[in-house]
Amino acid sequence: MTDTLQTDPTAGFAERDAAEIVAELTLDEKASLTSGASFWTTKAVERAGVPSIVLTDGPHGVRLQRGSADHLGIGDSVPATCFPPAVALGSTFDPELLERVGRALGEEARAEGVGVLLGPGINIKRSPLCGRNFEYLSEDPLVSGVLGAALVNGLQSQGVGASLKHFAANNQEHDRMRASSDVDPRPLREIYLRGFQRVVEDAQPWTVMCSYNRLNGVYTSEDPWLLTSVLRDEWGFEGLVVSDWGAVNDRVEGVPAGLDLEMPASDGRTDAQLVAAVRDGRLDEAALDLAVRRAVELAQKAVAGASADAGYDVDAHHALAREAAARGAVLLRNEGGLLPLAPAQNVAVIGEFARTPRYQGAGSSLINPTRLDTALAAIEEQAGAGVVFAPGFTIDESGDAAEASALVEEAAAAAAAADVAVLFLGLPAAAESEGFDREHLRLPASQLALVEAVRAANPNTVVVLANGGVVELPFAGEVPAIVEGWLGGQAGGSGIADVLYGVVNPSGRLAETIPLRLEDTPAFLDFPGEFGHVRYGEGLFVGYRWYDARDAAVRYPFGHGLSYTTFAYSGLSVEQDAAGLAVRVTVENTGSRDGREVVQVYTGLPGSSVQRARRALAGFASVELSAGESREVEVRVRREDLAYWDIRVDRWVVEGGELAVEVGASSRDLRLATTVAVEGDAVRLPLSMESSIADVMADPIAGPAAAAALASLAGGMADTDVFTDEGMQKMMASFPIGRLVGFPGIPVSYEQIEQLIAAANAGAAEAR
Repeated sequence: MTDTLQTDPTAGFAERDAAEIVAELTLDEKASLTSGASFWTTKAVERAGVPSIVLTDGPHGVRLQRGSADHLGIGDSVPATCFPPAVALGSTFDPELLERVGRALGEEARAEGVGVLLGPGINIKRSPLCGRNFEYLSEDPLVSGVLGAALVNGLQSQGVGASLKHFAANNQEHDRMRASSDVDPRPLREIYLRGFQRVVEDAQPWTVMCSYNRLNGVYTSEDPWLLTSVLRDEWGFEGLVVSDWGAVNDRVEGVPAGLDLEMPASDGRTDAQLVAAVRDGRLDEAALDLAVRRAVELAQKAVAGASADAGYDVDAHHALAREAAARGAVLLRNEGGLLPLAPAQNVAVIGEFARTPRYQGAGSSLINPTRLDTALAAIEEQAGAGVVFAPGFTIDESGDAAEASALVEEAAAAAAAADVAVLFLGLPAAAESEGFDREHLRLPASQLALVEAVRAANPNTVVVLANGGVVELPFAGEVPAIVEGWLGGQAGGSGIADVLYGVVNPSGRLAETIPLRLEDTPAFLDFPGEFGHVRYGEGLFVGYRWYDARDAAVRYPFGHGLSYTTFAYSGLSVEQDAAGLAVRVTVENTGSRDGREVVQVYTGLPGSSVQRARRALAGFASVELSAGESREVEVRVRREDLAYWDIRVDRWVVEGGELAVEVGASSRDLRLATTVAVEGDAVRLPLSMESSIADVMADPIAGPAAAAALASLAGGMADTDVFTDEGMQKMMASFPIGRLVGFPGIPVSYEQIEQLIAAANAGAAEAR
């Protein structure tokens, strides 16, 4: 009798032991599960009940392609909510909001049968020229880590996996598939890996996506130090490592290094390479089994999270996209309180971007939106008085000089006749995209000319920007109001109108510094590298760390953002426990409007024994306050976020001392400051003949004996000041102790120094 009850070959698959499934597979089947079946799907092994799952692009929407598949946003995709890209989400400084966006992305992915959404991207904005900066959250690793973890937690709460990317040091598009990011250990750990570590430890993404580039000469897809020693052994990552699409250089090298899944399909070519390598002994089958087990476990998670009845509320998600767009907008300038606009004012809306919005980046994250709001329509809806529109320029700068001049004249006339001119400027899609880097930070010349004409016609000019990366703002001191709207997603037009008319009090903060000019930026001399190598010569000093260390002028600092109300800070206190610091401050809304303030805590250690930033963001929190309301805000600073990477012992170390704690509204707007004594971590280095006299004197065992010996020598050498002169003491501090032997007048033997060092090292071993 035929059993007709069990028709689904994957029934019970999610509950089975993954290792048992792997044991049932042939060598060929194992190899097949570690590469794609198509552009967006993994392979199935029906005999063992292993299904194919779908991975598709994010990170700010579900780009599920039904027809021709590609990785550059060329082919069409199903409609999905286009949330604001990371450039805008980063400026919210709001993990709760990003978790809600993540949940919405998870709902849409599950409704479309997607198992893994490829995002979030948390690479550091090392240079503002990077063409993919719109996909990344910040120049700061703490902001990137906190917000990235929130997105992952939200997404995976819906039974859909995240893919944390691009791991690691993928900070430019130029030669991205070959170039080596050459980074010293401290900046690598403290800047470029720190955000990834936080997301892995706090959110456990189902997958991590390795990047295209080489890291210090080794392709990340075959780097055992990166993919296994750091990611798994140190951070405890439990999921699967997937390649960026086309990032695999040598799969036989990649699998034992920790690469589990190659995407997309290779038509079986690299599968055959793995099989051959196992059979001829070049690849241990146990390494392949480990990758296969992780692939099976990923499929099990996707099956467990799937729902045939899944759906989502299109209108609710559009409303969330609108909320996120308004929350991510940054009010850079508002002289004379020109904003918010009053409905009774006559408004000239100028700039083609108001009618034809630039709302997302180009490339693999290109979303087909469920609907699209324009700023022009949204302003017309909110304005009680007349609204006049003039395009001012063409986005592609087509047309001859006469046509361009006519557009400017029309715009100036419209501005002159209005109470307020709202000028929409920005970068065209052709200026910034995945696949290439920007060449400069300037707005198009036609737009700069338009600014001059409009502000001359009407001094009440508001500039609204649409761009995925920062731009130079030479007119910043000449127009009274500037709103950085970034790329606002499908509801960005309505979100900007909400900010302009005060429906939303702006609270966005800059997650990246806006420089005066490109030449001032930290990586200017080392970007994009040469002959396949890019030297991260600025070291630890990325973004605001660079500018603040030099007291260098910037257009707008990291963390900056204005409001339609004002906030006062008072009552700073810091409490310390084993987990870190509890920084408390009272914030009062001293204005007439309800608002949201982002409280930022920066720390530094003056007189540190190692190179450090003058100040670094250590924590942040937001508070909603009604007009006149005050509330105590607590910001937790983790002890591990106070640590630096000690290259001598290859681990995180908290340096003891009087830690400076500064609280304020940006890295340059610090309202209160205090210090707290922090106990450092013990770092005991073995002494040797090459240890300096200062090292020996600092040792708790060797130090007292050496001090006594030197004091005795000084007493017996009254005719010289070699041990008492301050300058000589400083010079001798760096003198290797083993080289004292043989110096005239210093009666110490090699054996005596050896005995001293041996005693100190033995005592250190016993203490451990």
